[in-house]
Amino acid sequence: MKELSHDVLSVAIKSRPPHSHKGTFGRSVLIGGNDLYGGAIIMSAEACVKSGCGLTSVITAEKNHTALHARLPEAMVLDWTISQEFNNLVNTADVLLVGPGLGIDSHSQQLLENVLLQQKSSQWLVLDGSAITLFAQNHYSLNYPEQVVFTPHQMEWERLSKLKIVDQTVPNNRDAQKQLGATIVLKSHRTDIYTASSHYRNPLGTPAMATGGMGDTLAGMITGFLAQFETKETALCAAVYLHSLIGEELGQENYVVLPTEISNHLPYYMKKAEGLTRSV
Repeated sequence: MKELSHDVLSVAIKSRPPHSHKGTFGRSVLIGGNDLYGGAIIMSAEACVKSGCGLTSVITAEKNHTALHARLPEAMVLDWTISQEFNNLVNTADVLLVGPGLGIDSHSQQLLENVLLQQKSSQWLVLDGSAITLFAQNHYSLNYPEQVVFTPHQMEWERLSKLKIVDQTVPNNRDAQKQLGATIVLKSHRTDIYTASSHYRNPLGTPAMATGGMGDTLAGMITGFLAQFETKETALCAAVYLHSLIGEELGQENYVVLPTEISNHLPYYMKKAEGLTRSV
């Protein structure tokens, strides 16, 4: 087991090249947010944009479009009716995120199935929230498991791995990860990351972060980091670590840390990490 530290930030977060444009920093497509849970996908999109993804598009229920445009005009939006436009947009992505606020009805299931079928070998796929539940319920398979990241909390991991929470030990979690073949970000008060070759533990986190939407924000950060940074495993670890680092530092002066506040602080903290890279 490797414990994450500040070093992962300076390794992952590089100075931006002088001659660059929005396409340099990746294209992400986020899918989720039904009529009840539009806030989830909006928080994911905000984290993705503010973590530096070059182009962020959101496929969500039409009811959420006005709120998304008002809060985050940097993101593009498309209605989540499955259509040629849907397929075309999914095809452009470097990273796909499915699940925040998705729901588990038949339409949500169709959206997930469509993405699982469309995923290309060059694309990364992040499955969060409802998408994990649907994946577990329907026993889907992955075309490119080495390009997939699941971000379950412990109950979602129980559904996916069939391991009761009491049985979610490191050896058992490692075995379940190997069977899936995908990377697992197992969220708890001390998040564990299981990749094909390693097990990482995040030493940070605070009860002040125990607020709805925190996982949606983390999923958006992971998506944004995967889209723009070349070394994917390091980028993933950096997103997890930075999410908790910001939360911990805000929690020193705030009884509750809101997920959107973590997103608001991302550009500042990433600039600090870039400064560490420059000084080496």
